[in-house]
Amino acid sequence: MRNPFIISGYISSDYFCDREKESAEFIRKVTNGNNLVLISPRRMGKTRLIEHCFQQNKIQKHFYTFYIDIYATNNLSEFVFKLGKEIFERLKPKGKKFVEQFFSIITSLRPAFKLDEISGTPVFDIGIGDIRSPEFTLEEIFKYIDFANKPCIVAIDEFQQIAKYPEKNVEAIIRTYVQHCKNATFVFAGSQRHILQNIFFSSSRPFYQSAALLTLDVIDEKAYTEFASRLFTLGKKRISKELIKKAYQLFEGHTWYVQAIYNELFSLLNEDEECTEEQFFEAINSRIFSYENLFANTLNLLPERQRELLFAIAKEGKAKGITSGAFIKKHGLHSSGSVQTSATQLLDKEIITQENNIYSVYDRFFGLWLSKVF
Repeated sequence: MRNPFIISGYISSDYFCDREKESAEFIRKVTNGNNLVLISPRRMGKTRLIEHCFQQNKIQKHFYTFYIDIYATNNLSEFVFKLGKEIFERLKPKGKKFVEQFFSIITSLRPAFKLDEISGTPVFDIGIGDIRSPEFTLEEIFKYIDFANKPCIVAIDEFQQIAKYPEKNVEAIIRTYVQHCKNATFVFAGSQRHILQNIFFSSSRPFYQSAALLTLDVIDEKAYTEFASRLFTLGKKRISKELIKKAYQLFEGHTWYVQAIYNELFSLLNEDEECTEEQFFEAINSRIFSYENLFANTLNLLPERQRELLFAIAKEGKAKGITSGAFIKKHGLHSSGSVQTSATQLLDKEIITQENNIYSVYDRFFGLWLSKVF
């Protein structure tokens, strides 16, 4: 059988662990017309949750669903491009009528579209440079959604990215169109809690109280253990629940990292073979050191002071009081001011994360690699 521990994409609920409560709340909110803010640390499973919910009958049968990840976008034009392309590509299989309607409403893109040489149907072969007036095209896209013959659910992942766009009033622009779009519900997902909370729950911002909140925490250890044990058994491979729990505890239930270790273990074991503790640590080291060149390159791009602080945080695992004299002395750092500056810069680069004044390396594999190598 193929490796059942999926680390990219979504197959079916058989390979999706738990999240029953969160899935029920997600589906109940969006199918009843409530916009939703979905917040979780990166790689905690928010994207898979969206995909999982979109596949459930209550949504799949009655709604058109759209998903875009805007993490790599840098401005409003790129946002509009991704949204327009997703809507066009998702509705294109529904028939020629939808394609014609798309370009009859979104007139600002009509001069740029091309026809497929074989079928003669329009294809979304439009460059970002073809979007001359992103605000106007965005208005047309929302108008098109309103004309769809079924209600729509639009999920925008890493939504906090809009706060970095150079254009003025981006939040107000998008909020206006969302507010007036009567045929769609929106899911605003993201990993930077403080930015999203400011966008949606600060009374001075356009999106204030415009959406319900759903946060993802770690999956329960017992549920994860039973899930992993079942999949190993289905694959005719054996592993003790103690080793399964050890992987969960090592990464504190952080979904993607735990899943990646199970994936590695499954690939190491032969049919009817039982996993040993030696193989368990072999799997962890194999996964971590497969990224060594990437980690080394990331490290080489950092200034000396940032590297020193990163080493210190990695050694601690969870670092408290990083500007205190005790922490600075313990790790041979320079000064409180230097540490504070470096911490701010590492947070901006998303190399470290902070929760309740506790700092850790954002990428768990990177943190383990640092602690092993340095």
